[in-house]
Amino acid sequence: MDFGVVLQTNPPASRTVHLAKLAEQYGFSTAWTFDSHLLWQEPYVIHSKILAETHRIKVGPFVTNPATRDWTVTASIFATLNEMYGNRTICGIGRGDSAVRVTNGKPVTMAELRESIHVIRELANSRSVEYKGSQLQFPWSKGSELDIWVAAYGPMALKLTGEVGDGFILQLADVDIAKWMITTVRNAAEAAGRDPMSIKFCVAAPMYIGEDWPHMRDQCRWFGGMVGNHVADIVAKYGMHGTVPDALTDYIRGRESYDYNEHGRAGNTHTSFVPDEIVERFCVLGSADQHISKLKELAELGVDQFAGYLQHDNKEETLRVYGETVIPALTEHITAKA
Repeated sequence: MDFGVVLQTNPPASRTVHLAKLAEQYGFSTAWTFDSHLLWQEPYVIHSKILAETHRIKVGPFVTNPATRDWTVTASIFATLNEMYGNRTICGIGRGDSAVRVTNGKPVTMAELRESIHVIRELANSRSVEYKGSQLQFPWSKGSELDIWVAAYGPMALKLTGEVGDGFILQLADVDIAKWMITTVRNAAEAAGRDPMSIKFCVAAPMYIGEDWPHMRDQCRWFGGMVGNHVADIVAKYGMHGTVPDALTDYIRGRESYDYNEHGRAGNTHTSFVPDEIVERFCVLGSADQHISKLKELAELGVDQFAGYLQHDNKEETLRVYGETVIPALTEHITAKA
C-alpha cells in the first residue's frame, strides 16, 4: 500500500510546506492539499514551494474542480510544475463542493466533469486536444505526465470514474462501503472495455494516532459533516434507500444545516449530527496496531493508496508513528540476503 497525506493550506504557508517535507521524510509518497480558494490559500503556489524543498514526493489538489479555473489554465499549471520539477504532480478532481458553493455556485454536470478530465489530461500530458472549437497544445511542454484521479460517491460519478479515471478517490475509510464502491468502479471500467485493474484506488480519511477515543472522535467529527454534504446530494437524487448502501446514507437524517466557514475544521459546530459510530467507521483512529489492522483490510480490497487527513491537533506525532510503524508494516519487505 502507498501512503499520502492531505493538508489544508491554512496560513502560514510555511507550515503546510513543513508538514509536506516531514511527510516525505516519513515515507509518504504524496502530499495532497485542499483546493478552495476563498477558504484557504492557493494550493498551486504552495505546491511549487513544496516541490522545490523536497526530492521525490508528489503534489496535487484533493480535489480541484472544473468550475473555478479554465481547464486550460489548470492543465498549464500541472505542465509547468512538471517541467520545473520532473513529473511530480497528480490531479484529484471532482464536481466541486466548497470552492463553488461558497461563491453561490453549484457542482458541474457529469458531462462537464468528463470533458474537463479529457482536456486537462491531454494538455498536461503534452498532447493536443480540441477545446471550444480549436485544436490546442502547449508548444513549450514536452514529456509532461499527469494522472487524473476522480473523487466520487454517487452511482453516476462512480460510473464515470470507471470509464475515464486513472484513479478513484473515496473520501471515507468504511470497509463495507469501500468494497461496494471499488466493485462498482471496476464493473464500470470493464463495461467500458477498460482493464478494471488499471485504475488506482485511493481511500482518504482522517488518521489520528492516540488512545483518548472521545477526544479523537471530536477532533475528526468534522469529516462526517464534510462527507455528509455529498451524501445529501445523493439522497436528494436517489432517495434514502436507493442504489447507494444504507450505511452511507442513514446517518444524515439529523443533518439540518452546514456552515462552510467551518468546513474541514476540527471542532466544526455543524457536525453534531454525526454519531460516534460513523466517526469510527469513516476515519482511522486509535493505536498503530488498530490503524494497521484496518488498513490491511482495505489493502485486501485492492486499495492502492491510503491518504490521511491531518486536520487535527496531533499532526507531527501521527506522521511519526506512521513513518516508523504503520507504513513499514504495510510495505513489502525485501531481504538483503535470501
